[in-house]
Amino acid sequence: MPGLISEVPPATPSESLQHFSRRLAFETDCSDVHQSQKTGNVDYVLVDVRSDEAFLKAHVPGAINIPTRTITQERMADYPINTLFVVYCAGPHCNGVHRAAVRLAGLGFLVKEMIGGLTGWIDEGLPLQGENIPAPVDGFSCEC
Repeated sequence: MPGLISEVPPATPSESLQHFSRRLAFETDCSDVHQSQKTGNVDYVLVDVRSDEAFLKAHVPGAINIPTRTITQERMADYPINTLFVVYCAGPHCNGVHRAAVRLAGLGFLVKEMIGGLTGWIDEGLPLQGENIPAPVDGFSCEC
C-alpha cells in the first residue's frame, strides 16, 4: 500500500526538470535579492506593491512603491519595455503580488515574484527600512 506521499506517483525526472526550471523564470527569493543588492549587481527594479501607507511603515531596502492598483500604462511609461521588475507584497498569504505581475506582464514588461514577500524577508533576518518598523509579531497586512 503506497504512503500519502507516493500515492500519487511523482513526476518523471524530465518533467521535474521542466517544472522547476520554469518556476525559476517566474520567481526569485529574498536571499537572491539581498545578495544582488550586497554585490551591487542589481539588474532589476524592486517593487513593493502594497499601499503607500504600508510601504512607509516598513519595506525592503532599495524597493520603490508602486501599489498594484496604480500599475497602468501611463504610470509605467518612464520605464524601458525591457525592464525587469521584481515584485513583492506582504507575504505568501497575499495575491496582490500576482495581480501586480499580471498587470506588468500585460503591459509587456518582464516580471518575477520575490517569493515570501515581506514576511519571507523578515524570516531570513534581513533588515527593513521605514518609519515605523513593527516587531515581527505584529506582522504585515496586504493593503494592496
